[in-house]
Amino acid sequence: MYSCNSWPEFLCLVLLASGEDDAVKPLVFLHGWAQSQQVWHKQRDSFPNALYLNLPGHGGADDVPVDHWIDELAQQLPEKPCVLAGWSLGGILALALTSRFPERIAALALISTTPCFRRRLDWQPGCDERQFAEFEAAVASKSPRLLNRFFALMLHGDALSRSDYNALAKQAVDRQQPVSAAGLSGGLELLGALDYRHAMADIAVPTLILHGEADAIVSAESGRWLAESIQHSQMQLFPACGHAIFMTQSEKFNQYLSNWWSSL
Repeated sequence: MYSCNSWPEFLCLVLLASGEDDAVKPLVFLHGWAQSQQVWHKQRDSFPNALYLNLPGHGGADDVPVDHWIDELAQQLPEKPCVLAGWSLGGILALALTSRFPERIAALALISTTPCFRRRLDWQPGCDERQFAEFEAAVASKSPRLLNRFFALMLHGDALSRSDYNALAKQAVDRQQPVSAAGLSGGLELLGALDYRHAMADIAVPTLILHGEADAIVSAESGRWLAESIQHSQMQLFPACGHAIFMTQSEKFNQYLSNWWSSL
């Protein structure tokens, strides 16, 4: 195979853009709960050769038992160690994949992520019991309003006009292949159960942490905790930004991620 070091600069740029150079680590995106790979619509042009996965039961993906989710996602990862960019639940699952299959992960980008979503006696940044119970009740009721309310909560903290909000909702939501009932309940079960605080010391790969300061779903405190707990990590906070930084501040997000990815 070829190495970019031995090629003229303009050919190196072609190889890097196409993702064909051996030095380029594959980039994989994992979305969050109740969404789909369509949320990454503003990343497609900047990362055209990335792999955009759907979680089980999301975006038309098959349902699988919740205790098989991590294995199901692992089977879809590239053979070559990859850069795994996970958002929210996707970020927690990225931590799970790194913990279980460290040889498959070359680097992590944790977007609006927490190591433990649900509040515990020794973890106050988590989602409080009242709000989590509301999520559970909404999933159990199969209310069609759940996804709309959750999408609004995702964008809380961003100064968006009504037209901008409506445009994002139209572009980011896969209405043709909505999340299944099993996908909703399984994802919420994982959000309530997974706790990877104990695994932070074992994460040895370069890690980029991107978080909105006004995130109403996963507090910025959780992102700061990750940055303090993971070696070889760096953090970027987005002022006046909520849970979906890659949608509402996409240019800045794409630039940070691209610069970091190219430096690996």
